[in-house]
Amino acid sequence: MRFSAALIVVEKIDRSRRFYESVLKQRVKYDFGENIVFEGGFSLQSKDSWRNFIDRRNIRVLAKSHSFELYFEEEHFDAFLLYLSSFPEVELVHATKTHPWGQRVVRLYDPDGHIVEIGEDMRSVVMRFFRAGLSAEEVAKRSQYPLEFVLSCIDAADRTEAK
Repeated sequence: MRFSAALIVVEKIDRSRRFYESVLKQRVKYDFGENIVFEGGFSLQSKDSWRNFIDRRNIRVLAKSHSFELYFEEEHFDAFLLYLSSFPEVELVHATKTHPWGQRVVRLYDPDGHIVEIGEDMRSVVMRFFRAGLSAEEVAKRSQYPLEFVLSCIDAADRTEAK
């Protein structure tokens, strides 16, 4: 068995779709009307149609339950933050913070109050540390990622810069 996708239930499917497409730049893979599947592997389901699937009459979309999040990574984190600032209606859970392993993140609420985290791509974190003068071993220790991962990031950057 393998995990296939995450699905979140939303009050207004059109409103949520607009948010994920415009703010988070997600692309729709399939649109089934009351169910939207994004290329990233997660889906939105309208509350009304979800009710039929689980044979329940009382479904509560728990806004700001703070019990889970959708997690995205962004290679160009600073550019994304600038882009995000063009959406003043988007409510942040918190301002940008840096985790102990060096990754910068911002969390925000989608229109239904579900938490969405956007983290700096870990390859970008590794390369930021490396370009700041840390050795590969120091980057591995600081980022908490295996040395093999760090070396693969450096190797990929070297190959790209050689072109």
